[in-house]
Amino acid sequence: MATGLRPEARPEAMDSGEEQRGDSGSTPGPRPHRGFLLSGPGHDDAEWEPPSEAELKVIQARRERQDKISKLMSEYLLKGYRMLGECCDECGTILLQDKQKKLYCVTCQELNSDVDKDNPALNAQAALSQARERQLAANTDEMASRPEHCEGAALGLRSNAPDPALPTSTAAPNAPLAHNILATAEETILQKIGWASHHLQETTSVERSIQLCSLIHSCTEALKGIRELPQ
Repeated sequence: MATGLRPEARPEAMDSGEEQRGDSGSTPGPRPHRGFLLSGPGHDDAEWEPPSEAELKVIQARRERQDKISKLMSEYLLKGYRMLGECCDECGTILLQDKQKKLYCVTCQELNSDVDKDNPALNAQAALSQARERQLAANTDEMASRPEHCEGAALGLRSNAPDPALPTSTAAPNAPLAHNILATAEETILQKIGWASHHLQETTSVERSIQLCSLIHSCTEALKGIRELPQ
């Protein structure tokens, strides 16, 4: 008889438990709440926070580093270097080639390819370099305010203007030479823009796409500066 009563007691206990939960009305509430707490991604999205000051410094340092790379590449292209369809194995920067067929990476040769060392928030040397750059920029602005450091003197390309200290006959032959130099530079920049546009359509690398876009932007600015010069 004892074994026969046990199966009957279990339904009663379950029924009583269900009635108690039903009377209290706590069953619908806690279950969805517990399910919401387990949903990690949704909970993380609700607590998104903006980047910290250190992270913003890292982003700014990387942007400045990329601008330096693009500027250096543009300068070497104007010197006659060729841009190859290959990237550096160390840093991923597009390689250049000089007239002696020697490969050259502007990042490895002239910049530090380690991102952490370019971060002023993590490296004292990078912070010192940033301070020196700001001081240099301030000195440049001070020099630019002087009459002898006007825009024409800074560009150094207005060689066709006659020098008051020299006879006008010596400055006249420089005008065709300056025009030829500017025309050659403009043609070279246009070729590099076309080359970068072609490779930008073919590449699937985000890093290389950023470098190509920066190169196109730098070449466009250089082309604009050349065309604004008096011919």
